[in-house]
Amino acid sequence: MVLDFFPENVLIDILSYLNVRELVRNSRVCRRWKQLVKDQRLWRAVDLSTWKGLTSRVLWVLLRQYLGHGLRCLRLRGLLLSVRRGAFLTESWLQALRSKCPRLRRLSLQFTDLRGLRSCSLLPSSLQVLELRSCEVSPGFFSQDPETDGKAAASAVAIETLVVDSVPSFSDQHLSSLCTWQQLSRLELRDLSRVSVGGLMKCVPPGAQTLARLTHLELDTWRLAQMVALGLGKGWPGLETLSLGGNEVNPGLLSVSRLQDLRWLRLRACRLNKETVLRCCRSLKQLRRLEFVEVEFVEDEEDVRPDAAQGRDEDPVPELRRTLRSLLPDCCVCFSSCRLTVNRD
Repeated sequence: MVLDFFPENVLIDILSYLNVRELVRNSRVCRRWKQLVKDQRLWRAVDLSTWKGLTSRVLWVLLRQYLGHGLRCLRLRGLLLSVRRGAFLTESWLQALRSKCPRLRRLSLQFTDLRGLRSCSLLPSSLQVLELRSCEVSPGFFSQDPETDGKAAASAVAIETLVVDSVPSFSDQHLSSLCTWQQLSRLELRDLSRVSVGGLMKCVPPGAQTLARLTHLELDTWRLAQMVALGLGKGWPGLETLSLGGNEVNPGLLSVSRLQDLRWLRLRACRLNKETVLRCCRSLKQLRRLEFVEVEFVEDEEDVRPDAAQGRDEDPVPELRRTLRSLLPDCCVCFSSCRLTVNRD
C-alpha cells in the first residue's frame, strides 16, 4: 500500500480532514492505522453534534479508546428530539471525562437533557467555556455541589464564558446561582422567556451576590421587554462589552447610556431610529467600537436626506455615520447587512 511509505506526520495531517465516524472506521484498517487514529493530535477538537444515532454506549467507546489528554473542545448533540430519549450524559461518564481529559476547555451541548445531573460541579473542572443550546436543566444545576464544603465549592466551577441559548427552563433562580461563579466574565443569554427584569437587576453590582466580575454581557430576546428596557437602568460597573438583539432594543437603549465603562457596543437584528442611537451614545465617552449588524433603521420621510435614501447596503444611513464620528471621534463605527426603512405614514 502506497500510504505505508508516508511519514507519520503526513498521515496525521491527512487523517485530520476526516470526521469522527470516518476516523473510527479507518482505525480498523490495520494495526498501524489504529495507532495513528489514536494520536491525540486528531482529538483536540471533537464535533459529535452531526452524528445521528449517538448514544451513551458510543460515548463510552470513544472515551475509553480515543479521547484523552489532547482533547480541548467537545461538541455533543443529545437525545431531546429523539424518540429513543433515555440517559445520555451520566455522572459516571462525566467523572471519567474529567479524569481522562484534564485539558478540556470548551464543552458545547445541544438538545441535551441535563435534569439528571444534580449540579454543574460534575462537569470537568478544567472547563473555561460552557455552551448550552436548546437543553433542559434542573432547578439547582448552576449551584455549587451541596456535598462539598464552601472552599471546595468556590473553586469547583472555573468557567469564564457561559452561553445559554433557548433553554426553556432557565429562570431567575438559575441566574442568581451564577453569582457564585468566581471566574465568570462573559455571559450570553438568548431567547429566554423565564428571566425577568427583577431577576436580572438583582445580579447588577454592587451587592453581596451579584455578577460583579462580568465584563461581557449579551442579551437577545424576541419575546419580552424583560432585560433590555429595565435591567441595565442603574448602570453596571466594570461592564466593557455589551451585545443587544431582539424587538426591545430601541426602547432599552437609553438605559445603556448609563454604562460609563462600556468600550464595545454591538446592536443586532433589531429596529432602531437615529435619534435614539445618538441620545444613547452622547454619554458613552469610553466607547471604542460600535457595531450595527442586521439592523433596520426606521426614519420618517421628512427626516431622510436624499443621499441617505440612495445609501449603500453597508452604509444605509451616511448622516448617522458622520454624526457618530463627530460625537465619538475615537470610536470605530461599523455597519453590516443593515437597511433603511422610510416611514411614509
